[in-house]
Amino acid sequence: MSGRGLADRPALATLGWDAGWHAAFAALDGPGDGLVPARVVAAHRGAWEVAAGDGAVLGAGVTGRLRYEAGPAELPVVGDWVAVDARPAEGMATVHVVLPRRTQLRRRAPADHGAPVQVLAANVDVVLVATSLNRELNPRRLERYLATAWESGAQPVVALTKVDLARDPVEITVAEAQLEEVAAGVPVVATSAVSGAGLDAVRAFLGPGRTVALVGSSGVGKSTLANALLGEERLLVRKIREDDARGRHTTVGRQLVTLPGGAGLLLDTPGLRELGLWDDGTGLGLAFADVAAVAESCRFADCRHDGEPGCAVIAAVAEGALGAERLAGWRKLGREERFRALEMDAVARRAERRRWGAILKAGAARAKAKRGEWGQ
Repeated sequence: MSGRGLADRPALATLGWDAGWHAAFAALDGPGDGLVPARVVAAHRGAWEVAAGDGAVLGAGVTGRLRYEAGPAELPVVGDWVAVDARPAEGMATVHVVLPRRTQLRRRAPADHGAPVQVLAANVDVVLVATSLNRELNPRRLERYLATAWESGAQPVVALTKVDLARDPVEITVAEAQLEEVAAGVPVVATSAVSGAGLDAVRAFLGPGRTVALVGSSGVGKSTLANALLGEERLLVRKIREDDARGRHTTVGRQLVTLPGGAGLLLDTPGLRELGLWDDGTGLGLAFADVAAVAESCRFADCRHDGEPGCAVIAAVAEGALGAERLAGWRKLGREERFRALEMDAVARRAERRRWGAILKAGAARAKAKRGEWGQ
């Protein structure tokens, strides 16, 4: 598949196209040279929007072959680069191939999703985890988001939003210290879309062609922060409820928008009510780097920090060098990860049983057909 000249199109470069994507596209084995690269900028139920080389945004579907052959986590998501048959006159395109992802932000799928894993976004450079200076400031929830961000392969950053709500500057300092303890080694930026505080610090993580995904619970101010960075009210914002400081979902679908002047791309996501981990252990280890560092001194390499002799983590908690709540958070997410591994084993076993069932059924059908031939 040829990609000559496509790497030089300004509209593609603004969307994050680079020499690496150009090479990946050129190396595709596809149905011919009529396909062009595009980036998925929005996703709906069974439909997508893609931005192509001329800057036009087209409605898109996928080929029957791709829908049939792709696994539940392999269909296009926002941020994916895809090879499409573009039909600008119709305002439509058909996705034939999804290019291999550099990073992917994923979670254990909700129970009603019909699949074990859900990919939320792809090819993200930075995951900006928003948590607000109100009742939504929840360190345990932040640990979960950071583990997911680390596992994605992107760089996590924490945005403490709505600092203009603070009645005293000390309140901001305390909140920052609390978050920095939880987000060990992760930058924490205090921001206000009202006053503009911290926006330049957030912009430092952006840049031409770079994609930043905004994630966080409903009501933490993701869309408000995104609008402040965009310099216009492009994304819908709703007020939080005053009685419990909670918000409703504002963003109804994931969408990728470009910053003015080609300064980068923002991926706004709906608030997540569920964020089950889908982790191979990497994200958990990085999110709890402080626990992992202490654990290196445990007597046993496989210590679970749950009463084993010579456990350095338990000793550190007893001495006050490590917070008991950090260990509790590590244990909780660790249990989720072990459950996920067992669940995946069960899924693999069920798939293998179905495969062998189909093989045996086909064999029985062939044997029956042969017996019929012999009886003639």
